[in-house]
Amino acid sequence: MSFIADRQSIDDLNLLGKYRAGSIYGLFNKVQTRGGEKLLDEMFREPLTDPSAINQRSGVFLYLQDKDYGFPFSREQFGVVEDYLGAGSAGNILTTMAGVFRRRLMEGLVKDEAYGHIREAVRTTVSFIQTCRNFIGRFDEQEAPELLGDKIRTVKEILDDKRLTGLPREEETGDLSWQKVAVLHHLFVHVLELEMGRLCEILCYLDCCIAVSKVAADRGFSYAHALPEDEYMFHAADLRHPGLDKAVGNTISLDQDRNVLFLTGANMAGKSTFMKSFGIALYLAHMGFPVAARDMVFSVKEGLYSSINVPDNLSMGYSHFYAEVQRVKTIAEEVARSRSLLVIFDELFKGTNVKDAYDATLAVTAAFARYRNCTFIISTHIIEVGETLREEHDNLQFSYLPTVMEGAVPRYTYVLRDGITSDRHGMMIIEQEGILEIITTPQLLPDRALQP
Repeated sequence: MSFIADRQSIDDLNLLGKYRAGSIYGLFNKVQTRGGEKLLDEMFREPLTDPSAINQRSGVFLYLQDKDYGFPFSREQFGVVEDYLGAGSAGNILTTMAGVFRRRLMEGLVKDEAYGHIREAVRTTVSFIQTCRNFIGRFDEQEAPELLGDKIRTVKEILDDKRLTGLPREEETGDLSWQKVAVLHHLFVHVLELEMGRLCEILCYLDCCIAVSKVAADRGFSYAHALPEDEYMFHAADLRHPGLDKAVGNTISLDQDRNVLFLTGANMAGKSTFMKSFGIALYLAHMGFPVAARDMVFSVKEGLYSSINVPDNLSMGYSHFYAEVQRVKTIAEEVARSRSLLVIFDELFKGTNVKDAYDATLAVTAAFARYRNCTFIISTHIIEVGETLREEHDNLQFSYLPTVMEGAVPRYTYVLRDGITSDRHGMMIIEQEGILEIITTPQLLPDRALQP
C-alpha cells in the first residue's frame, strides 16, 4: 500500500523539486550519480507504510553514517562509465575486434575519434573496477544490516568473477594495444553486460544512502522508529524544521486519547513553521529518512493531507474562501473513508468573516475529533473556539506559541506552551507601526504621496 500525499500537501510542505528553493528534496540531494538521484526521487515519491521496511531502510542509513564512508567516484567519472556500460554491444569477439580495428585504422587515416573514445572508456572502466574493489573491501557484509549486506555480497561476487581477475593494473592502461582494448571492450559491454549493470545499480544505491547519511550527520538529524498503525502514537523530542539552521525545537506527543492538537498564537509566532515541521518529519519518517528531531517514535499512517497555502482559482471563479471550503471537503471525504491520516489545517476559514469562521471552525473541528484513528493539527486565531471545544471534547490537546511583549516590541519564543493563548497584541503592533497616525496626519508624508 502506498503512502498518500496529494499535490497540495506536497507543495505546502515544499517536499519535492530539484530546483525549487528550500525544498526538502534539495536538502538531501547530495548524490554523485544519475542513478542515485533517480533513486532519491523514487524514495521521495513513494514513502513506505510497512514499519519493518521503514526501520530496515533507516538502519542502512544509520550504519553508513556510523562508518562515515565517502562515495569514491566523482559525478563525471561515474557518468562516463555509466554511459559506456549502458551502450551495450552485439556480436562475438571477432566482430568486436573487427570493429575496434576499423576504428583504430580510421583514427590514423582521417583523425576519427571513435577509437580514442573506446580506449579512454576502457581505461576509465579498469580504474573504476579497481576503485570498486578498494571501496567495497571496506565493508563487512556479515556486520552490515541485511538489506545492505546482500547488496555488498552481490558486488563482491561480481568483482571476484574470474573474468575480471586478469585486468591490467591502472598504471598499465596507458599503453594498451588495440587488441587488448578490443578484448576488454567486448568483456565489459557484451560478456559482462548484466553483471556490470548490476554493479552500477548497487553503487548508485550506495551513493544515495551515503549522501542521505551525510546530511543527517552534518545537520544533527536522527532516525525515527516506526511502529504498527494500530498503536496510534507520535512522539518527537526537539522537533524542528529541517531547512532552518537555527530552528527552535519542540517536544510533542500525541496518541489515540489525545489525537487533536489545537494550536493558537499570534501571526509570526511560529504556528505555520511548527505545523510544517511536524508534517515534514512524518513524511520523512515514512521514507526511513533522518528527521530534524533528537528522538522520534511514530505509528505509520496511510497518508497526509494539509491545508496551509490554499490558492484561490480565478479562472474557475473560486474565491479564497470557496477554495478553502473545497479543500476541507476533499480532506473530509478521505477521513470519512476511515483511513489513518495526518491532517494539518492552518487557520481554518480565514477567508470569511469572524462569525462564520468561528462557527465553521468549531463545527469542523468537533466533527473531525470523532475520528480517533487520525491525527489532526488545527491552528486558529479565534481562541474562543478552543474554550468551547475544551468543554465538549476530551481528546483535544491545547497548545500555543506565545508572544512576549518587551515594552511595545513583540518577541516570539517559538516554544510550545500548554493551553490557549490570551495574546491580543494586534492593535499594539498596529499603533507601534504608526499606521493610524499616517492616515490621520497625511501632511507628515512627502508631497508625492498625496499625488494621484
